[in-house]
Parts: sequence; C-alpha cells; structure tokens
Amino acid sequence: MTAADDHNDDVALAGEYALHLLDAEARRAFEDRLNNEPALRILVSEWDAHFISLSDEFTPVVPPAMMKARIEDVLFPKAAKARSEFSLWRVVLGAGFAAALGLAVLVALPPANVPDPFTPSFTAELAAEDQSLVVLASFAPDVGVLRIDRQAGEARQGRVLELWLIADGATAPVSLGVLPADAATNITLPADLIDAIAGGTLAISDEPIGGSTTGAPTGDVLAAGVVVSI
Repeated sequence: MTAADDHNDDVALAGEYALHLLDAEARRAFEDRLNNEPALRILVSEWDAHFISLSDEFTPVVPPAMMKARIEDVLFPKAAKARSEFSLWRVVLGAGFAAALGLAVLVALPPANVPDPFTPSFTAELAAEDQSLVVLASFAPDVGVLRIDRQAGEARQGRVLELWLIADGATAPVSLGVLPADAATNITLPADLIDAIAGGTLAISDEPIGGSTTGAPTGDVLAAGVVVSI
C-alpha cells in the first residue's frame, strides 16, 4: 500500500470516527493512534469542522421536555424503574398526607354556615278552589330564580302541569315551562322576564305531554296567584 493509500484510509477513518461509526474495538485502536499522530488529529478536526458547517442549514428544533427522560429510560432502565417507583410512592404518600390534612381540618373546624344565595323578594300562592292543587312560588330577582314548591296535587295521568306568567298590563301569558314531577324545582327566568314578574300573575294549566304547542294554555287553568313583594 502506498503512502497515498494510507492517507486516503486515514481520511476515511477520521470521518467515520467523527461520525461515531466505528465499532468499539476499531474506535479504541484509532484513539491509540490519535495520541501519537498529530496529523491524524488534524484530519479529525477538519472532519468535525466540516460536519458542523452542515448544521448551518438546519432549523433549530427544541426537543420535547420529556425527551431527556425517555433517553435515560432506554439507556438506564434500572434507574428509570427506581425513579418510577419513587415517584409512585411520592404520589401515594402525598395523597395520603393531603387526605389526612383535610380530615384534620374538618375535625378541628366547626361546620361553616354557608348562606343560601337564593334570597326571595317576591312570593305567590297558586291554589285551586278546592285545594286539590297548591303551589307556593318565591322569586329572587338578584339571581333571576323562581323557586316552585308544590305542596298538594299533581298532574293527571298522561298530562303535565305548565306554568305561565301574565305580566301586569300584559294581554297574553308567557310560558315558564312544564313543571317536573318533583314537588320542588327552581326555574331560571330569562333576563327580559325578571322585571315583568313583579305584580304579575302566575298560573298553572293542564296540558298534554310536552306542554302547550300554541303559545297559550290549551287546557284548564287549575290554579293562579298574584305575585306580591315580601
């Protein structure tokens, strides 16, 4: 082999070394030569500079935050397992501590009296003449909630009870919806009806399943009452 061939081989080896393409044995042998051959070190430096210049054309990309941990998990699986078990115990112990702390606070502190945000300013009693249907209504304008408490009576089989508002001075009623089977319920009024309820009249009619389809009561008006301030 000529000196030129030797040089060409060293150039290729230096390039492979710079790219970490040599196997472990070949890499150790090459590094032994690097310690004694300045010319070989120059070749490696030239290859490094060449490869680094190629990166100028690349757009930097920030790796995902978990990338380092994933690489370490692959390279050091035992350490990853120990770290995972430690994290699990931290979660368990942390949750246990939080639960114990919460229980201690509940035991140490007396139950707080949480005020009911529903503070009614208006009320109405809707009652049939024979008291077969009695409904108490209370309204809190601050939150726009109408609370219904059916104290007696219920809808007939296959029928529903529908609630209506006849505002003071209005010529037609407005449906406030079908009352549920539950005796007590809250109805949130739309903003345009909050002011209309004061001084108006609430009424309940007997309607088919789903309620009136005409926008007005189609069945008997079973009970009615005037809304008054408390």
